[in-house]
Amino acid sequence: MATVSVFLTDSNDPQIQRIVNTLNTLPQISKIFILGDKLRAIESGKTEKLSAVRMESSSALKLIAEKCNTDFLFLLTKPVSLNIGPEEVKRFLNTALDTGAGLVYSDHIEIKNGVRKEHPLIDYQTGSVRDDFDFGPLVLFSALAFKKSAQDISVSFNFAGIYDLRLSLSRNYSIMRIPEYLYSFEETAEETLGEKLFEYVDPKNRNVQIEMEQAFTSHLKKIGAFIQLSSAPVSFEEEVFEYEASVIIPVKNRIKTLKDAVNSALAQKTDFNFNVLVVDNHSNDGTTELLKELSSKHNNLHHLIPERNDFLIGGCWYYAVQNKMCGRFAVQLDSDDLYKDETTLQKIVDKFKSERCGMVIGSYNLTDFSLNEIPPGLIDHREWTDENGPNNALRINGLGAPRAFYTPLLRKIGIPNVSYGEDYFLGLRISREFKTARIYEPVYLCRRWDGNTDSMLETAKLNANNNYKDRLRTFEISARIKLNREK
Repeated sequence: MATVSVFLTDSNDPQIQRIVNTLNTLPQISKIFILGDKLRAIESGKTEKLSAVRMESSSALKLIAEKCNTDFLFLLTKPVSLNIGPEEVKRFLNTALDTGAGLVYSDHIEIKNGVRKEHPLIDYQTGSVRDDFDFGPLVLFSALAFKKSAQDISVSFNFAGIYDLRLSLSRNYSIMRIPEYLYSFEETAEETLGEKLFEYVDPKNRNVQIEMEQAFTSHLKKIGAFIQLSSAPVSFEEEVFEYEASVIIPVKNRIKTLKDAVNSALAQKTDFNFNVLVVDNHSNDGTTELLKELSSKHNNLHHLIPERNDFLIGGCWYYAVQNKMCGRFAVQLDSDDLYKDETTLQKIVDKFKSERCGMVIGSYNLTDFSLNEIPPGLIDHREWTDENGPNNALRINGLGAPRAFYTPLLRKIGIPNVSYGEDYFLGLRISREFKTARIYEPVYLCRRWDGNTDSMLETAKLNANNNYKDRLRTFEISARIKLNREK
């Protein structure tokens, strides 16, 4: 029978003894290692204490590799009260043995305030390289794969150790998900770093981001997907445009917010001609009537209604871009949001001309519906740098707002007909070949309210969104490897 060790962290949780007691009932478990800097007395003949500040550190992982003398090892990566039985452990082990996988994870059930909720995960793929990929709190490793991956650790990380080890393992072993609910757990501590929307871009976590980028950049170089940015400037004189810029607003049933967004666009002060293209995707809540009224008062506001009724946000964008009234630069504005002030559009176009780039991405403030700033406030995506942004973009889930594009590039590349991730696709695709310029001061207000399309998403929808962006990363990594081979 295969033997298993378990490694978990003593997070000063009063239920640590209960967790150990559960593990002691499992016959496959031969050793339980508890990591921590202030370890307490735990009653268990199988237990050994290891002094380590955090499991995410490279030093802790090397210590785990050294101490593990079993065939497999479980990492319990979060402080949770775990419920699992011998048959479920057997399922983990048999899957690893049958497939030769280096890492195995499974769906699970979360219990919060006495309510049980099924939590399915998504399959790992080449593009599952974001550092917040959800494996669940219980992950099984082949001890051999873990030890070999730990040997590859060349940088001492405080926060990116597990991420670095996982990327290393993925280069040599398969990663398997079991689509079965093999365990349940209750949270025994507050949610930790990176689990909340937008927390990964909170400035207070900058040190974490720097480490994650360093680990990921090394991974890209080892798989041949790292790219050097082309220094060739984009020529903006290829075509003649009536308007220098167009603000594009796709909308469907946003009667509550649209007028504010449109007025924000119309209020821009520029030294060039611009217009506002609102693509009304067959609204039926009064939005259409509002747009007819507004467009009758403003010559540079164009109310567009597609003949097709199967467009999603990406389709609406491409419909606007193909319109002859679209300007040289196409600038995003969501129907929920606002430009920060009347200078936003001028700043974006000035950045295009000074940088001769294919895309400009701004920074934004998070606000509530009444425009009161909410944490973490400014989102400037400092993880994008001129030197490494096009590579680091593959690791993170967003690039900033507003996004603006050189229109001929959009017409050439195309825009996916989806309602999530179309802007991320463009960011990856354009940054592969063309320079992307950043504006790090706030030029946009992102309003959070119950009507946001990403507000309080159900697990199935969140999984679908994450799986789609992982698939985009898979495509892009393959394209970049091919590009490098052809050079």
